[in-house]
Amino acid sequence: MIHLTDVTKQHGSQVLFRDARFQILPGARMGLVGPNGAGKSTIFRLITGEEEADKGEISCSKKTVIGYFSQDVGEMSGRSALEEVMSSSEEVVKLGIEIKEMEAAMGEAMADDEMARLLERYGNAMEDFEHRGGYDLEARAKSVLTGLGIGPDRFHYPVESFSGGWKMRIALAKILTLNPDVLLLDEPTNHLDVESIVWLEDWLATEFKGAVLMTSHDRDFMNRLVSRIVEVANQAVTTYNGDYDFYLREREIRREQLVASYKRQQEMLAKEEEFIARFAARASHASQVQSRVKKLEKIERIELPPEHKSIHFEFAKPPRSGDDVVRLEDLGKVWPALEEDGKDVSVFGGVSGLIQRVDKVAVVGVNGAGKSTFLKILAEQVEPTEGSAKLGANVALGYFSQHAMELLEPGRTVFQTVQAAMPHATIGVVRNLCAAFLFQGDDVDKQIQVLSGGEKSRVVLAILLARPNNFLVLDEPTNHLDMQSREILLEALRNYSGTVVIVSHDRHFLRALVQRVLEIDHGEMRDYQGGYEYYLSKVSESA
Repeated sequence: MIHLTDVTKQHGSQVLFRDARFQILPGARMGLVGPNGAGKSTIFRLITGEEEADKGEISCSKKTVIGYFSQDVGEMSGRSALEEVMSSSEEVVKLGIEIKEMEAAMGEAMADDEMARLLERYGNAMEDFEHRGGYDLEARAKSVLTGLGIGPDRFHYPVESFSGGWKMRIALAKILTLNPDVLLLDEPTNHLDVESIVWLEDWLATEFKGAVLMTSHDRDFMNRLVSRIVEVANQAVTTYNGDYDFYLREREIRREQLVASYKRQQEMLAKEEEFIARFAARASHASQVQSRVKKLEKIERIELPPEHKSIHFEFAKPPRSGDDVVRLEDLGKVWPALEEDGKDVSVFGGVSGLIQRVDKVAVVGVNGAGKSTFLKILAEQVEPTEGSAKLGANVALGYFSQHAMELLEPGRTVFQTVQAAMPHATIGVVRNLCAAFLFQGDDVDKQIQVLSGGEKSRVVLAILLARPNNFLVLDEPTNHLDMQSREILLEALRNYSGTVVIVSHDRHFLRALVQRVLEIDHGEMRDYQGGYEYYLSKVSESA
């Protein structure tokens, strides 16, 4: 369907990849992976025609419809949410109008050859219309919007009234409703909650029949959908037949094999070069020396790609808190009505319980259930309407939210920002902490104002873990982080000797970290004394 053959692409002096080749076949499920800046987004833009290859060929059938979801959603205005979603299928709508016009024309008298041409056009149009799902376009648009968390009560809201995150969902709904032959998805789960991610997983697995090529920082999402991985790294594109976990294992096996081949070749080269050096001056060995020189010139030298560095950092042990970290007593929160004739909104009420030292707790619930509000109360950012959430003895609290990134001083460098959080630490310790969160070399001298959202998140998390906090309240800390950064944070929190309460839509992260789950559901809170898998099993039993 889409074939990339011997494609080379570079930006300025930076070569992204050479002689890349892979194909997207009908119904394929493929994951696109690689470090930031390696060229993943460039692959998408080459396929869509937004960029051209410097060398090689990209072939695609003219009839192949490609849907591309990127993080740049563009401007949205002048339509309702439903109209905006359906606008992506304007060609299908036009096709439907043309079919009706052709049906009307068939009732008129015309020559036989003219009627034959009209019938042929009509047959082709009908085939395209059915293939594009024209008959159920509106129903599909409504179903996709609902699945992504925008229900019927908001179908007709103007798109301008939605926040940036919700506009991303509308943009994703547009691409899914298009029902293309090939879906290119660049981080589709970034602004979705767990419920919407699970819906999207199911929709792609059972409803969508086309091919998918996607990037995602959600390990579970990738594992459950893809059966082939395309890696863009070290100026090469490499294909692995398997899911993301298989790719990680196979990549290490291939590297070990390459290292072994490299060592064998180096030993052979050393022997040949030693022979040449020893007998170069002897006329009796001249032909043998020349033969070996020519042999060495023809050998294709094995090159080892840069080794992926795993950085570990031993965080200072925080001071011990009391055994009771937070005591909840009839806790409740009500948001007052925004309008005079509106009703107050009860978020949750009657919550009692205890969070104890070294607990690692996930707070879960549907979007809007009150998870962030609960965390803000724990972090003493918001007052409860009723009851109390009392911190225990010697509790030193650290709070992460998306708002925390806005509090960073734009003119400071990464190094200065982290150093301010640990003023008594040596330069080496500060640099090691920066490196643990992937700020190495000159990166530590970058100013905060030039950092991406993911980089700012890493700075805030480094500060939190550098300070002597023994109670961390984390609201979506994984939101802007790539897989490597998530694994670093996960390892740090698993080794952290304090208490953690976290909201995250990364199921792999929660599964590997928490031993207790608090679920907010319709104003009530349920306490599951077990890990994330235990919680899912209990919910499944109830369902």
